Amino acid sequence: MATRTKKKPIAKKRSAPRAIAIPGLHGVRVMKSRGEAKLELRHNLGMPREVFGRLVNVSVRTIAEVESKQKKVEKLRRNYVEVKRLSDSLSEVVDPASLGDWFNTPNDGFGRLKPIEIIERGEIDRLWEMVYRLRSGMPG
Repeated sequence: MATRTKKKPIAKKRSAPRAIAIPGLHGVRVMKSRGEAKLELRHNLGMPREVFGRLVNVSVRTIAEVESKQKKVEKLRRNYVEVKRLSDSLSEVVDPASLGDWFNTPNDGFGRLKPIEIIERGEIDRLWEMVYRLRSGMPG
C-alpha cells in the first residue's frame, strides 16, 4: 500500500519595500511594499499622512497624490529635504526608531513645545542647534 505525503503549501515570498525616485524631486522617494506606497521619510518615521503633512507643510491630498502617482509636486521638495536631513542627523544621536514619536512629543528643552510645532513656527534652526549641541557634547 502506498503512503501519501502531504504537500506543504508554498509560502508566498514577501517582497522587500522598493524605493522609487520621484522624477524632478531630487532626494524624494516613494517606498512600495505590499501594494502600498508611502513617501520614504513618512515610512521611516511611521507617521500618518496628517502628521507628516504638518511636518513638511503640505496637505494630506498632496502627500496622497505624490504617493499614488509618483508625481512631482514642487512645494514638497524643500521642506521634505530639510526634514529628511534633520532626521538623518538626529539618527546619529537618537534611536532612529523613536524619531517619529520624538517629533510629536512635548519637549522641555523647547518650553514643552513639540518639535513638529517648532518646525510649523518656522524655527527649524532651533532643532539644528540642538543637533549641534548633542553632537559636540555641549551642555544645552
